[in-house]
Amino acid sequence: MSVELRPHHLLCLLTYLGKGYTPAFVENYERVVTRLNAGETITIVSGPDEICHPMLNDPSCHCRNESVAIRDQQALAAVLTCLRLEAITEPFVLAQDDVLRLRRAFQNGDLRAACQGCEWELLCSRIAKNDFRGCRLQPPPKE
Repeated sequence: MSVELRPHHLLCLLTYLGKGYTPAFVENYERVVTRLNAGETITIVSGPDEICHPMLNDPSCHCRNESVAIRDQQALAAVLTCLRLEAITEPFVLAQDDVLRLRRAFQNGDLRAACQGCEWELLCSRIAKNDFRGCRLQPPPKE
């Protein structure tokens, strides 16, 4: 199996502490993070992904909005640059050193263009300033 993620959720995962829109959303997010921490691969998708799933029936769901698609484009470009990749076309494991590199870039502001206007932006900034203490994403080192 592979966890299907939209690009901007690669950024959201960096600061995830166990908070979210609803209890069902948090429960689902925890399952996704557990799978990633176990070394399961990620498949990048366009549009709603496994993190979006609990929200898709909510009338206020923003997962299909054009603004979120733009956020995905910005996030993908920044992640590719940070990880020194030209593209992500195959499933991949987000290893510990990748997360550390992404978190450093997040703290420096290099990955934050996609975060502009997000309702979680201030919380994520505080988490980054606190060196990501308590964050749930803790994948294994590369083998």
